Amino acid sequence: MRLAGIDVEAVSVGGLETCIELPAFDLAFDIGRCPMSAVKRPRVLFTHAHMDHMGGIAYHAATRDLVGMKPPTYYVPRENYDDVLHLMDAWRKLDRSTLPCNIVSCGPGDRVDIGGGRVAEPFRSPHRVPCQGYAIVSTRKKLKPAYAALPPSELQARRLAGEVLSEEIEVVEVAFTGDTVVDVVEREERVRTARLLIIEVTFLDGRVPVDKARSKGHVHLDEVIERADLFQNEAILFTHFSARYGPGDIRRILADRLPRSLKDRVTPLLPK
Repeated sequence: MRLAGIDVEAVSVGGLETCIELPAFDLAFDIGRCPMSAVKRPRVLFTHAHMDHMGGIAYHAATRDLVGMKPPTYYVPRENYDDVLHLMDAWRKLDRSTLPCNIVSCGPGDRVDIGGGRVAEPFRSPHRVPCQGYAIVSTRKKLKPAYAALPPSELQARRLAGEVLSEEIEVVEVAFTGDTVVDVVEREERVRTARLLIIEVTFLDGRVPVDKARSKGHVHLDEVIERADLFQNEAILFTHFSARYGPGDIRRILADRLPRSLKDRVTPLLPK
């Protein structure tokens, strides 16, 4: 799919697997069970260590090595860094292989260079275990407001005279929350303002009430609807639906319940 001008390849079903790929950025958020398309991604930014988000890490490293690709780089929350090192060492012993990869510890407050003039900024996502989302931020040049009304010929003359007419601005291209409660929307401006927001909405109706969704560390659709005015995003991708909802259920519930201010911007990532 293409959302806010950004291509997305993804699979996400709550408790089973989540892997969100951004081909143009050459990365994935989480690896799930490692879909074959994700083998091409040299960078994986992990949100947390639940099996449905990190289970395929060794397979990803092994498959890239098998087909002669360069070692991947895995960005992992600081709380998980040592354990991920031990996990890969255990797999090396079991597999009798080197599983070449680079493992980088990161967390809120860091700015991770991911190439292409972009950085990844981790932020805290409240969940049952340590979890962090990521904002992908790019730097662009923009004409200073004082020059906006000038004709092109005048702008060109001023440039030739040595005036600096533009300024650098940072744009949040994508924000991915990972597994979280809805509080992350209120806490994180980058979540609210990203051109493309990828957010889990695990539960959609009264089959699982809001308080139970929160106790599991997940978002309920009721909570999104209550905060509809906070979302400034150009496009929003809902992910991580509970397996209790089929594609027809998801389409129907969202069509019936989403306010107009969200309906035109929301795309559900439907189970296959």
